Amino acid sequence: MSDTIFTPGAHVLTLRGRGTVVDLRATPSGKFVVGVEDDKGEVNYFTEKALRLEETER
Repeated sequence: MSDTIFTPGAHVLTLRGRGTVVDLRATPSGKFVVGVEDDKGEVNYFTEKALRLEETER
């Protein structure tokens, strides 16, 4: 993984909006993907490059 660590419960910004990290897993190719739950309860998986940690508290 890169220098930025996404942990469960962290608030992040995605290409689709805001969300909360709920899952981290490795793919068969060895890359990590981060599961992010949005306000509707849907979970989508993103690479670390597609995420930014949210700077302010909700």
